Amino acid sequence: MLQVVQVKLRESGRIAYCQLSHSDVKSGDYVIVEVDKKLDYGQVLSELETVLEADADRERLRKIVRVASDSDMKKIEENRKDAREVFNVCAQKISEKKLSMKLIDAEYSFDRSRLIFYFTSEGRIDFRDLVKELADRFKARIELRQIGVRDEARMLGGLGCCGRGLCCASFLQDFEPVTIKMAKEQNLPLNPNKISGVCGRLMCCLSYEYETYRELLKDLPKEGDLISTKEGKGKVVGINAIKRSVTIELEEGRRIEIPYGPGHSCVRVSPNNGR
Repeated sequence: MLQVVQVKLRESGRIAYCQLSHSDVKSGDYVIVEVDKKLDYGQVLSELETVLEADADRERLRKIVRVASDSDMKKIEENRKDAREVFNVCAQKISEKKLSMKLIDAEYSFDRSRLIFYFTSEGRIDFRDLVKELADRFKARIELRQIGVRDEARMLGGLGCCGRGLCCASFLQDFEPVTIKMAKEQNLPLNPNKISGVCGRLMCCLSYEYETYRELLKDLPKEGDLISTKEGKGKVVGINAIKRSVTIELEEGRRIEIPYGPGHSCVRVSPNNGR
């Protein structure tokens, strides 16, 4: 059995599972983590979890070396301050070289062996000269990482339309595929402004209840199916998966909402084979 917690590496890093060497770590703590045989830092986002060794992904599992001490936190804060300065330097050099890239963030690793820059761009960028100049000036290994708009939203943070902090910036470990079909299955309006996040992509939360809706819709009729009820035959014009009900337009044009399933009198007469 392994004791693990979720840790957000640095300020802009990904969320990763980390193994505890001791059990006095709690959510909100800053910790020193071993990454690629070097020291880095992160913040604990979850309570302690226990997992089977067979279920743990050893290649992705990091190790928590210690809870950050006062001196560690002082060093982290100094790194943050210096990173803001190097961000401005890099942004100026990008402008001077007229590179078509948008600088998003910069950060030092805990031991300052690496200086990482995140940027977005519509295409490939030849930044070899930029890397060389930055390495000469800051005496550290320079990493320029091209990211997508979803990663940009994760780093910058913000509020979703629900009023809560962005899922990607708070607890999501990886971006799962989100499709327009998920919105259709949940009977959501297909208005891009209503189902897109601040990144401009479909909201990650569309996937949270998708499988539940698929299960609830399995034995329900589809829109366009003909239904026989006590009040006559009609066509299905609406479905409510949560209430397990359907809205039917009767032959005379009147619409009624009735429960559907075992124990109810409505019967599907013919399916809509066009769907």
